[in-house]
Amino acid sequence: MITPADLARMLAHAADDHTQNPMESDKLLYTSQSVSLRQETIITPSAPTPAMMPQRRATDGPTTFASLDAQELPVVREYSAGGLVFDDKGRVAIIARHSRSGHLEWCLPKGHIEKGETPQQTAVREVHEETGILGEVVDSIATIDYWFTGTSQRVHKLVHHFALRQIGGELTVEGDPDHEAEDAIWVDFADLDDVLSYPNERKIAWLYARKLNRQA
Repeated sequence: MITPADLARMLAHAADDHTQNPMESDKLLYTSQSVSLRQETIITPSAPTPAMMPQRRATDGPTTFASLDAQELPVVREYSAGGLVFDDKGRVAIIARHSRSGHLEWCLPKGHIEKGETPQQTAVREVHEETGILGEVVDSIATIDYWFTGTSQRVHKLVHHFALRQIGGELTVEGDPDHEAEDAIWVDFADLDDVLSYPNERKIAWLYARKLNRQA
């Protein structure tokens, strides 16, 4: 049976070997008190062991992760709808609004789904309120799913996007009840990638262009 003294000698011997042969890979010496010295097994670890890991520096401060702190905030889910409304010239109506940081950005008309509304009905209403254009839904494009963190909550938001065809109205932002839209313009569909501020909305335009190409 291996005694504590035997184990101490083996560990000391292993440390001496490592000092004399620094280029040799580290090995973990595994022993069992139920076996003799001739039955010792050398195991090469497949991943770094705690003893092989670099020591923490005294100057290292505590590690914090903002995302972990944010997970403690209550989660609120929001649902919106909007999309691309086309005129008979193949142009799309977009609006200018200020972001939460105060920057003026060009984006697709959209808004919160009210109680009792379908996403399609919301898209028609929001497009009309924010651009003055009355449209009808002709196709579904995609849903954007993303998270953002406010001062007191985390928001999980889904925005349903549709393609609409103009059937009436005139381009104006005067009908926006929230007064968020500051301007509205017609943009050629092919130019949306150069004008829209948000990458996700540029992706919506790209997805619909690809869908039209496949249908053609």
